[in-house]
Amino acid sequence: MDEFDAIVVGAGPAGCAAAYIMAKAGLNILVLERGQYAGAKNMWGGAFFGPVMEDLFPNFWQEAPVERYVHRHVISFLTKEDSLSVDYRSSHYASYPKRGFITLRAKFDRWMAQKVEEAGAIVATGLCVDDLILEDNIIKGVRVGDEAFYSNMVVISEGVNSLLIKKIGLRKEHLPCDMKQGVKEVIRLSKETMEERFNLEGAEGVAMEFVGDCTQGLPGGGFLYTNRDSVSLGIVVQLNALLEKKIKASELLERFKSHPVIRGFIRNGETVEYSAHLIPVAGMKMIPPVYADGILVTGDAAALVLGTGLILEGANFAMASGIAAGKAVVRAHEKKDFSRNCLSSYMDELKDQFVLKDLETFENAPGFLENDRIYRTYPEWACGLARTIFQNDGTPRSRTFKVMRDSMKGKFSMWQLLSDAVKARKSI
Repeated sequence: MDEFDAIVVGAGPAGCAAAYIMAKAGLNILVLERGQYAGAKNMWGGAFFGPVMEDLFPNFWQEAPVERYVHRHVISFLTKEDSLSVDYRSSHYASYPKRGFITLRAKFDRWMAQKVEEAGAIVATGLCVDDLILEDNIIKGVRVGDEAFYSNMVVISEGVNSLLIKKIGLRKEHLPCDMKQGVKEVIRLSKETMEERFNLEGAEGVAMEFVGDCTQGLPGGGFLYTNRDSVSLGIVVQLNALLEKKIKASELLERFKSHPVIRGFIRNGETVEYSAHLIPVAGMKMIPPVYADGILVTGDAAALVLGTGLILEGANFAMASGIAAGKAVVRAHEKKDFSRNCLSSYMDELKDQFVLKDLETFENAPGFLENDRIYRTYPEWACGLARTIFQNDGTPRSRTFKVMRDSMKGKFSMWQLLSDAVKARKSI
């Protein structure tokens, strides 16, 4: 009979972080990953923000497969032909480990799994956990096919569609309105082409977000991240909107690739990877119970994803939750107490760090982001206003405020604009 101090289900950022913390503390850890290698089943836009990685792996950038660091953020409104962008760049981003970096999950997760093994844990890939082992309603391990693995603790890090926590009643069926579907392609370009098209030097990289025509006005947006010799290009769209309009996210991505702005970026590129993923985006209301007797839930399985319209962060939240879970298990192991009461320290840890604080701060953001005007009306208005201001058709010009008022006619009222601005203030 195989026995471990703890079993981690899933070798993504959350699972690897939890396993690393526990293994470094001397616990006997087993990580089970259903993909043929860590990262094989994962989809991620590619940008990781904040100091969590450095806290867990000091000086990680010296050996981790980092593609580029984020020295620019670009947010663009799109219509079929036009774009209007805010382009932020700063020399402060030179300290990139604490600012943000871009990576590819297939490489990055493998590296983290290797660090977990170096810490003393066992990482077993190609194994799908079918069920949890319960004795007297207390979780005592997992089943993989006909084989049983026993442990005092199970940490669930298997992603948003976790069937294990559903089986034991920790979460209900997800609603389409609480989910977004992300689809992404990695498109290969030469390093020289990347640097020329995106005005990059050395390890500099760009994180770009798009709103408007990239989703045909459906709630969601597009993204582009510059890798070393490729770009990660994708869209994220509200699942219920796709179902209602009977549109496939993959079709929207193909259309996005043909937009004049995007077409210039990816010209003569070769698609080398395609992936799709469901993302929990309903915020605080979607978080299930994250601890019970002998079990903790982390990352996407715990719906720990932050989306405010300006940012979409998940990997750093997943890793932070994994660290918190690992610490909670170490404390439980020291006390020889794996009860729900002892494991509640996991929730205390999440409350003390940025994860729950940020989710609470932006708890109204998911409702605000359901406003259709954000994705269709305002991008068309903003681009049209810019076109009017910047073009000279030979007629006398009007004052800018009058041009703005005239451009709103037939689109939305000043009261609607003010109302949306007030809601934005309270939400994002």
